[in-house]
Amino acid sequence: MKKDIHPEWFPEAKITCNGEVVATVGSTVEKMDVEIWAGNHPFYTGKSTVLDAAGRVDRFKRLSEKKESVSAKRSTKKAKKAKQASARAEKDSGK
Repeated sequence: MKKDIHPEWFPEAKITCNGEVVATVGSTVEKMDVEIWAGNHPFYTGKSTVLDAAGRVDRFKRLSEKKESVSAKRSTKKAKKAKQASARAEKDSGK
């Protein structure tokens, strides 16, 4: 087995959530901070909470509105081009 290729092992690594130690496990990292764990997750606690990480819901709504407005602009441009093409075709057929 090669020497010095394995990471250091911490048999008493602490996992904390909101400053509170929630578990002690073996890991290659001495301390881990987590936002959600079984003690505060809505699935396990039965409490429903809305987790909006940095306005993700608002961002999604803005992007979907923007997409709708862009697609509306594109459809009007396509209709305008089709109208111009049909007008040219009529003009060319009349020659």
